[in-house]
Amino acid sequence: MVHIPRERPLWVRLFGISLTVTTSFALLAVTVAVLNDLPVRDPDGLFGPSWVRLPLIVMGMVAADVVPRAVVLARRGASLRGAVAQVFVTRWPRSRLAVVAAGLATFYLAYVAYRNLKSFLPFVRPTLEDKWLVASDEWLTFGHHPGDLLHELLGTGLTAEALSSAYIFFLFFVPFSLAAALVWTNNFVRGAWYVNALSFNWILGTASYYTLPSLGPIYVERFRFEDLPPTGVSGLQRSLLNNRVDVLADPHATQAVHGIAAFASLHVSIVFTAAVVAHLARVPALLRTALWIFVLLTVLATVYFGWHYVLDVVAGLVLGAVAVWLARLATRGWSDPPPASGELTDDGRVPVSAAAS
Repeated sequence: MVHIPRERPLWVRLFGISLTVTTSFALLAVTVAVLNDLPVRDPDGLFGPSWVRLPLIVMGMVAADVVPRAVVLARRGASLRGAVAQVFVTRWPRSRLAVVAAGLATFYLAYVAYRNLKSFLPFVRPTLEDKWLVASDEWLTFGHHPGDLLHELLGTGLTAEALSSAYIFFLFFVPFSLAAALVWTNNFVRGAWYVNALSFNWILGTASYYTLPSLGPIYVERFRFEDLPPTGVSGLQRSLLNNRVDVLADPHATQAVHGIAAFASLHVSIVFTAAVVAHLARVPALLRTALWIFVLLTVLATVYFGWHYVLDVVAGLVLGAVAVWLARLATRGWSDPPPASGELTDDGRVPVSAAAS
């Protein structure tokens, strides 16, 4: 009797390795919290806590995938309710829902652990290295300050508003690009690659924060940015500073988390990750171009507003590239590689024809 090995469910093949890594990362965050008597928080975002907003965004995108198809089907004579049910069952079998759930869990564990470990940073690593990073900025720009140079070169009027909008857009970009990678693609490997890369960014970024704790130019040389007009970024900077004061005063007396760390730039690393994955995966040229422009605007904004030093930006680019590489290894980590797209059975397996191709 010939034994035919049972194939792993697709969600395991796409997220098994990264889910193990992010679970370990989350356990590390809990361990650090216990050892230092610090609270673990689920940080709020623009749309509420991440355990609420991420599923809501995904459900909205699933609805956007199902409803238009159901409307077309209903025009052919079927009831709208029946058409919705038919399209949902066809487009979203249990196997595909399991992939989405595994992707969300992978990202959620990495992100919440990252936010908490970032909040623990001033208690675990209280010594700051900004003095050394300020000196590196002056050395790299031949005695000048990068922020001053950008203010003189680009101006401080409409440019400030434009760069502020680009920087704030990042807060929307991450959750919506995550949901799009899980929902709006039939190329499951490509979507999982991006989700895994996002998750590894949080882990690598946390390691960089603990390696070189720092606040950033806006918090140690604020006078250099006083000529900038009020923008969304300046409001965010004040909010983060207020949170830092509250957390340092008593981390148990506030629901806020500490969110200031300069080295490396996670804004840069994540946007760079998105552009690299899009480029290597050969997504439509218009999207690739838009992402590379977004990378450029993000790099400029982080230095222009004093979020980061030049070395933070360089480190962010390196970190993003490493995250893409690690995610590729994790996504292809099983001996039986998943198919590029489609053809899922309802029990979560890949049909024999697809597995053999």
